[in-house]
Amino acid sequence: MKKILSIILAAATTLALATGCSNTNVTVPSVTVPSEIESIVSEGKEIIDDLNVAIPTKDRSGNDIKVPEKVEKIVSMAPSTTQFLIDLGLADKIIGIDTNSATYADKLKADVKQFDMMSPDNEAIAALAPDIVFTSGMSSVGGTSPFQSLIDSGICVADIPSPSSIEGICEDLEFIGACVGKGMEALAYSKALTAFIAGVEEIGKNIPADQQKTVLVMMNVPSAEYPTIYTFGKGTYMNEMLEAIGAKNAFGDKEGWLSISVEDAIAANPDVILMDCNWLPDAADQVKALSGWENVNAIKNGAVYAVNEDLCSRPNQHVSEATLEWAKLIYADQFSNFKANFDDTANEILNKVLG
Repeated sequence: MKKILSIILAAATTLALATGCSNTNVTVPSVTVPSEIESIVSEGKEIIDDLNVAIPTKDRSGNDIKVPEKVEKIVSMAPSTTQFLIDLGLADKIIGIDTNSATYADKLKADVKQFDMMSPDNEAIAALAPDIVFTSGMSSVGGTSPFQSLIDSGICVADIPSPSSIEGICEDLEFIGACVGKGMEALAYSKALTAFIAGVEEIGKNIPADQQKTVLVMMNVPSAEYPTIYTFGKGTYMNEMLEAIGAKNAFGDKEGWLSISVEDAIAANPDVILMDCNWLPDAADQVKALSGWENVNAIKNGAVYAVNEDLCSRPNQHVSEATLEWAKLIYADQFSNFKANFDDTANEILNKVLG
């Protein structure tokens, strides 16, 4: 087992072959396990010895949990978890999802039940007799878990708070995998994500300071009814995505998830605006037309782009794709030749190494 994990780590490093700047030709070779990685395997053994893919006894919130040795029936109450479970090949074991996970319904059994993540029907969930229920920080916004009655009944409820860093995302992936008997596969995804972000950083760190762009990520378009703008500052995994690219967050001096005024957004004068709101298909055009924004650099230069909200707002390994999407919009020249496709490469790692 340790040998396999060493090979996974070594193979995952092929994702980080990104160096140089504007004319960088970055490709991801087909995944192989050549003799040259033996030194990497040897160097990685100490790390491997510390890895633990045993069944967890605490969830990501630190609560004591008792996960069944064999998990056959899963309820997932967060889209990021549902997507990852599907990626792990467990679609047939998912018997219940939150309504926001309905976007994956075509990959699940036709009779999968749907529940509101904020006000779940615990009686109906219990009737499904799940082996484990994965919940998220979104459900406990008020500080109280709406799943307490399930916990009291003895059902394993594993809470996963919203991660604040990419490292946290990796730890969440490993936790989920360990709970459902896919610890090795989840570890491969986790290490591949770390390597992929490192590859992006190799380009981002070489962008000169005077060429670094200030970026504002907007999760809505301000209106008379909702006059504030939702974005984020430091202490969030999205801020780390911008940092990896070599960009400056327009509100990186503030902490956490933010609600800012239109006046502050204009004063920040971002060079690029990314619209992270799929529910508004014409969001970029709406921002370009906002009164009073005419002199903002991003508006003047036409650098307002819609991004895939599902990729960046669901904290799992797919934030790798979101990071690259952002990178190619913000620094088209520098990242134009970055050819890595995380999902394809991670799957190739899994197929070759795990058989």
